[in-house]
Amino acid sequence: MNKNIISSEGGEEFTLPLRVVPKAGGQTRATARGDTAFRWVTVVSAMFVPLVMVAIGVELIHSSLPALKKFGPGFLVSEDWNPVLQSFGAASSIYGTLVSTLIAMVIAVPLSLAIALFLVELASPKISRLVGTMIELLAAIPSIIYGMWGLFVFAPFMAHYVQPVLGKTLGFLPLFQGPPLGIGMLTAGIILAFMVLPFISAITRDVFKLVPNVVKESAFGLGATTWEVTYKVTIPYGLVGIIGAVFLGLGRALGETMAVTFVIGNAHRIAASLFAPGNTIASTLANEFSEATEPLYIGSLVALGLVLYLLTYLVQIISQMLLRRMYRAWSVGL
Repeated sequence: MNKNIISSEGGEEFTLPLRVVPKAGGQTRATARGDTAFRWVTVVSAMFVPLVMVAIGVELIHSSLPALKKFGPGFLVSEDWNPVLQSFGAASSIYGTLVSTLIAMVIAVPLSLAIALFLVELASPKISRLVGTMIELLAAIPSIIYGMWGLFVFAPFMAHYVQPVLGKTLGFLPLFQGPPLGIGMLTAGIILAFMVLPFISAITRDVFKLVPNVVKESAFGLGATTWEVTYKVTIPYGLVGIIGAVFLGLGRALGETMAVTFVIGNAHRIAASLFAPGNTIASTLANEFSEATEPLYIGSLVALGLVLYLLTYLVQIISQMLLRRMYRAWSVGL
């Protein structure tokens, strides 16, 4: 055993056990094997998601080749969809996806910001906790429940009360012309807004909570009102997080299936009126994939899925680029 010899003032010597301290960076074989295993586990885990995305993209491209070879780029701009004549186009589905998502975001984003600001800045702690919990529960409701509620409750309400009023007051616009059917593009967009609102508001609330109190108190000390502190301090400070929450809600709205399928009307046509029935890529896949038997029909549906895949991926790329640019500008401003 290693010992340390120490001499006393009287000349006597005694020994103490010497504590062995490993060198910095030194590793035993077991530690080295554990680090290597840990490294490979993390690498495999990190590469799993990109590999799955690539695999999905490759399979979508391979399965949609019959439609892509037959229709070419015209598939994206053609409104025709006739399984009997084996003629297919994605224009109406792309149009319905974009319009319903736009309606949802126009409604959901301002409401989410207002809800988050109320919960953080104005509401008492008890009310804030209660409403915050209800919002989180709203996010947990399955989409098919939204669709059933939309079809049996909200669509009749739209047909009897909302659409007639919009037709009388704004009927001179093409957007609000046509019979009040209840179902249609406007109803689908509002249902989508209900679905993405809890996601955006919950994240935005957490972002606003991260704003340091000392920053807001300094603004109040300078004589700013609550509104001035909100739009000059709170919102600019959390703008990067707000944009991230908006794009998260946008991604959910683009791919929503069952709720939209119940209330959009599922018609393959492009109409200027928001009262008219339409369809989205997701609703078309949900309605027709089980009925498709011909290779060209299946390939056209898979091609629609490929369009939605690329559209969602494009949205994510744009969001990441925007967030990075805003974060750099925000860092420079600090």
